Amino acid sequence: MTATTTARVAAPPVRTHQQPPARLRAWARRGPLLPALIFMIVVTQLPFVATLVISFFDWNALYPKARHFTGFGNYADVLTDASLRQSVWTTVLLTVTVVLASLVLGLGLALLLDRRFRGRGIVRTLLIAPFLVVPVAAALLWKHVLYNPEYGLLNGLLHAVGGPQPDWISNTPLLAVEASLVWQWTPFMMLILLAGLQSRDHQQIEAARVDGANDWQVFVHLTLPHLRRYLELGALLGSIYIVQNFDAVFTLTSGGLGTANLPYTVYQSFYQAHENGLASAAGVLVVIGSIVIATFALRVVSSLFREEVSR
Repeated sequence: MTATTTARVAAPPVRTHQQPPARLRAWARRGPLLPALIFMIVVTQLPFVATLVISFFDWNALYPKARHFTGFGNYADVLTDASLRQSVWTTVLLTVTVVLASLVLGLGLALLLDRRFRGRGIVRTLLIAPFLVVPVAAALLWKHVLYNPEYGLLNGLLHAVGGPQPDWISNTPLLAVEASLVWQWTPFMMLILLAGLQSRDHQQIEAARVDGANDWQVFVHLTLPHLRRYLELGALLGSIYIVQNFDAVFTLTSGGLGTANLPYTVYQSFYQAHENGLASAAGVLVVIGSIVIATFALRVVSSLFREEVSR
């Protein structure tokens, strides 16, 4: 065969496997998540949109034909009404007090549990137990087992030493609600801070002790700066949940004696006064406040992840 004939012979075609477009591959990866996404939108977002629409109407369920558009009138009522303003202040006071007290107690318990001792696993389990109790059951426990003026544990202890027999819920209603919430949320803070303590650089601590630092100096100059992100995360997550707390207020005081927070006021406006528009406006404000707090919480979580990856 001559060279000319060889040149005329066509080379066999090379088959290349064509990759699908990047957008198609991305949708293929996201496809299994679509049912869950659709379910979440139907269950959470559509009711919120309906609540948002209702909040712009003066709508009393007892007089449905008198419904009319009022714009931001319901929001103005929420922000200017004295009782509603008081519920907002109660919500802020309740949240700040419970979060700060839970953080301080949780930090103390985390420092104790960070040490090695016999039975540490059992102690951890017992200390976590209050956070696992159903909120309504926890409130009922405090109301009947601890606070009851006739057969409660607190008055029983006071009676044993000849002390007074106060009615805890009537005399200190807000403090009674705060104490039950602190008891339930301290284990949550303890878990977050204990995780922070166990992620410390122990070589750095040993070097500080070699240089002559005592326990207090190690805690102030090394442990607390390391726990700053974890403290912020605990405060933000705790605030998200406690701002929306309804169970303790409803079960212990039924919103009386100046303990009605914003979620309980929403319940009162909707189920008792049948003011759908006003209750929806208050609910939207609660959601907006929770979203603001959650945004900061997500940023703290992201920064924690970045710090762990960079190590």
